Amino acid sequence: MKKFLLSLLLVFAFVVPSVLSASEHAAVDVTKSETQEKPYTSTSITGLFAGFFKTTGLAAIIFPKDGVKNGQGEEMTKFAQSGGRVIMFILVFILFYMAVVKQFEPLLLLPIAFGGLLANIPIANMTGPHGMLGIIYEMGIANEFFPLLIFMGVGAMTDFGPLLANPKTAILGGAAQFGIFGALVGAAALAEYGIVEYTLKQCSAISIIGGADGPTSIFIASALAPELLGAIAVAAYSYMALVPVIQPPIMIALTTEEERKIKMVTTRKVHKNEKLIFPLVVIMMIAMILPDAAPLMGAFALGNFAKQSGVVDRLTGEMENSLINIITIFLGLGVGGTLQADKFLVAETLGIMVIGLLAFAVGTAAGVLMAKLMNKYSKDPINPLIGAAGVSAVPMSARVVNRVGQQYNKSNVLLMHAMGPNVAGVIGSAVAAGVLLSIFK
Repeated sequence: MKKFLLSLLLVFAFVVPSVLSASEHAAVDVTKSETQEKPYTSTSITGLFAGFFKTTGLAAIIFPKDGVKNGQGEEMTKFAQSGGRVIMFILVFILFYMAVVKQFEPLLLLPIAFGGLLANIPIANMTGPHGMLGIIYEMGIANEFFPLLIFMGVGAMTDFGPLLANPKTAILGGAAQFGIFGALVGAAALAEYGIVEYTLKQCSAISIIGGADGPTSIFIASALAPELLGAIAVAAYSYMALVPVIQPPIMIALTTEEERKIKMVTTRKVHKNEKLIFPLVVIMMIAMILPDAAPLMGAFALGNFAKQSGVVDRLTGEMENSLINIITIFLGLGVGGTLQADKFLVAETLGIMVIGLLAFAVGTAAGVLMAKLMNKYSKDPINPLIGAAGVSAVPMSARVVNRVGQQYNKSNVLLMHAMGPNVAGVIGSAVAAGVLLSIFK
């Protein structure tokens, strides 16, 4: 046994220094351009270790090279290859924390974060044409197909009863879209003064974040500004996830305690035929007035009509369960694949995050202020808090409205009243997207 240990020590004494020396030599070689490198032909143990080290992601991060290209064939800077990747790894772990620990929209943030993690792995080239993330992106995001399937599933899960029972709440859904067009004007103004470099198409894609509608944001970004898709999607879904944090301070600041205590009267019962006819009426209006919104609203109306018909329960069940779950996985991974260091860590991304937050706040405020105005002239009392649900974050925003209302009046149940403007906001954001497409496509 002692002889064996002595022999082992002698091996380490001779081999380890040689391996370390060869590794240092390989590290120097890694800094050379790929055209200057020659294959390492040594068959020694140290040569194998040196050759292996050159293929590791650690070597690619520590020793970035000139001429390295991303999955889209564009040359990456040395910062994007090294420090940029480290920053992106930190960012995706923050998203993991939000999804797993804080449970902020985990169904979306978790696959997006994992896609971002895979996209920044060196050498693997997972975002390339033949990489997993690249295939997913081309399969359903570049052609805008996945957001449409998501809308189909959302339609199958949506109940228009609260909106039909109190149609005037649709005005609140429309008012909340002020955040979208306000963001468009703001982004265009910043670009005009040279603060950021956005085209009008990019400004249009960014503005949809104000509606807190993730699928619509991806749909518009894919059509008008695919180069900003990752930042827009992360901003949209992050602010959707942060609805319970962002909205309450705005709601409280713009309302009095007496207004927050207002109890709304029970709405009428909606007949089944009304719910059945409504999606058909909506899609026919879109067909006559705004055909550019037909893809989104067509998918949404299909899912809702199938649900209300009551004759295709198997199809409806697949739309609102299996289909939307599978597409959510692919959509999240595909969007996460766009979170590459050289694409995300630019000044324009910071502008998107700031403009998106302001747009979401403005949309919330516009809905609350419109509800205050309606309450003054309405025969039946309207709690201004429900105006905040005019954004498209269904049903989270309605739940937040209900929670804030019960903080001031425990017997006050605003959930169903808030669902009216909430589903109206979904229609409103899709219509706003159609308007922007008709102008800028």
